[in-house]
Amino acid sequence: MSSKLSAAQMQVTSPDDVRNVVLIGNAGSGKTSLFEQLLKARIVGYRGEKEDAERAAQLYVASVENRGVLVNFLDAPGHPDFVGELRAGIRAADAAIFVISAADGIDGAAQALWDECTAANLPRIIALTKLDAGHADFDDSVAAAQSTFGEGVLPTHVPTLGPDGIIGNIGLLSLEEHDYSGAELVNRMLTADDSHVETYRGPLIEAIIQEAEDDSLMDRYLSGEELDTEYLLDDLMKAVATANLFPVVPVAANTGVGVEELLRLVAHGFPTPSLHPNPPVTTPAGVAEPSPATDPGAPLVAQVIRTTTDPFAGRLSMVRIYSGTLRTDDVVHVARHRAQADDAHPDHDSEERIGLIQAAVGTELQPRSSAIAGEIVMLPKLTTAETGDTLSSKEHPLLVEPWALPEPLLPLAIRAATRNDEDKLAGALQRLAVEDSTVRLDRGGNDQLVLWTTGQAHADLLLSRLSERYGVKVEQEELKIPLRETFIAKTTAMGRHVKQSGGHGQYAVCNIEVEPLERGAGFEFVDKVVGGAVPRQFIPSVEKGVRNQLEKGVFAGYPMVDVRVTLFDGKAHSVDSSDMAFQLAGSLAIKEAATPKTVALLEPLDRVTVVVGEEYLGAVMTDLTGRRGQLLGTDAEGHKAIIRALVPQTELARYAIDLRGIAHGSGTFTREFHGYELLPVNLMEKYAKTS
Repeated sequence: MSSKLSAAQMQVTSPDDVRNVVLIGNAGSGKTSLFEQLLKARIVGYRGEKEDAERAAQLYVASVENRGVLVNFLDAPGHPDFVGELRAGIRAADAAIFVISAADGIDGAAQALWDECTAANLPRIIALTKLDAGHADFDDSVAAAQSTFGEGVLPTHVPTLGPDGIIGNIGLLSLEEHDYSGAELVNRMLTADDSHVETYRGPLIEAIIQEAEDDSLMDRYLSGEELDTEYLLDDLMKAVATANLFPVVPVAANTGVGVEELLRLVAHGFPTPSLHPNPPVTTPAGVAEPSPATDPGAPLVAQVIRTTTDPFAGRLSMVRIYSGTLRTDDVVHVARHRAQADDAHPDHDSEERIGLIQAAVGTELQPRSSAIAGEIVMLPKLTTAETGDTLSSKEHPLLVEPWALPEPLLPLAIRAATRNDEDKLAGALQRLAVEDSTVRLDRGGNDQLVLWTTGQAHADLLLSRLSERYGVKVEQEELKIPLRETFIAKTTAMGRHVKQSGGHGQYAVCNIEVEPLERGAGFEFVDKVVGGAVPRQFIPSVEKGVRNQLEKGVFAGYPMVDVRVTLFDGKAHSVDSSDMAFQLAGSLAIKEAATPKTVALLEPLDRVTVVVGEEYLGAVMTDLTGRRGQLLGTDAEGHKAIIRALVPQTELARYAIDLRGIAHGSGTFTREFHGYELLPVNLMEKYAKTS
């Protein structure tokens, strides 16, 4: 066993000295408890970190020295709302410990996490926790994992049980028993038959040999020859590094059972940064370049993995270095990938001088003069850099392809609680957006400030940060859907504005015809006045008055769209007619034309695509129909069902939360604006009254 980490961090001279490992698992799986046990096993006097909402919602890094290598452990959030942080952790890491609770089984949320790893081709070891629960069973858990994740899932260790639950494990290759029941770990050779060993050892060895594609080795094994354990372990970890085999290790996150076996596998076989592919890069002009080599001597390429902000200390950026060497006082190019630029995260392109470089030593940060390719470091007080930004050599600037961000689909309409809060709100929201790339801010046509979030937990966290970190109190209000008004029947009307009570008066009369246009056609104004009934100089005045009234709406206060207005007659006075009088006449004509029989409300529809486990297809379709959705079709993709529908925006405000409940955490959806359609008559009165 390696000596425990003291105050000094081991010297990293090569990327091969580093392992970057992210822990991934459902909320409640025991992931963070296992993270703490991994640190306790290598850090003298480590007592653990306090678990709170902030800690559970963000990517957390700590490092240990383990068997001659520096391991950066990243604890990624398990809640679906924080998948952006999870993907950041996957981008920073070269391998993962995937935590599954034997007590809770594999649900849709766990499947979604596994799919995230698969999409990144991330090597994984499975840590099976909570085997002490009364209904938990090792064999059932392994079978469920193999059924869900594939035949590459194979135990490398099996649990040993005592009176109070799991007390250790047996290595299937070494046939060594690891006993954690005493004050010190005891390792001894297995001296008796074990049914678990008999069940799992043969399939494991055969799978290793098949992955190695070594026919002679298979012949030796089938002939009964005992194979060299270290040789098999080497071949096993080669298969793990290519994400073809996924070892299962039983652990007890509360007692540390299995931790040493995990640490050995991490050091022995998880890929070094040099062996794990770096992400694609482009030039600032968008021209693709070869992925950077993990070479300390190459030009710098690094990426901001996450950003935290503090009202007093400023920004702290977690940075993964893919290529080159970063030194204090270096001037680097900082840029945001164009694909991620939006109102909350504007495009930027600048140069910054690197001040302090810090690296995790255990859970503490210590200063460094430099850091090389493969390392993860912290950079305080970068002025412009945000999460996802690229740091590169100013002589050869590059952009790292960003990881895919989840679309925030839960809108939250907010307003400042007081005038004092209003003065601080804009700055606080900007700071939130700097550290959280999944935040989107929108001030729509209804003059509401809308904070788009990924779910209720994300929304609660952001509101908490506004209040506790930045001292800004906000109030939530009902989300206003951008309805529209339109004419549904052809009609004529007269607008008459006459005030003649002595002196200079006001006189304007206009006759208009209003007719509906097809959806999306907008507004047309047609002049058919003959004989000078409305003088030429006042026809634009009528149009302006009509336009102003259409923008205000009549029936419910929403803008009117898809209308043709034809001015065909009118009257004027040689003295009292004026520009303003004809504007008012045009406005009055629209009001006169608008009646419950001629005007209706339009509601916006979104094209929604839902992806869920196939077992939830019926429930999702029923729910969408209940939301007045128009089903467009379904498809199958593996064990996933894809449902496409047109759904009114009025029915989607809470869908991000509702879908998660319907599909037990496995559902995702996207939405894009489709167009406007007539609001059902039974809902018209509701929205007219609430305008």
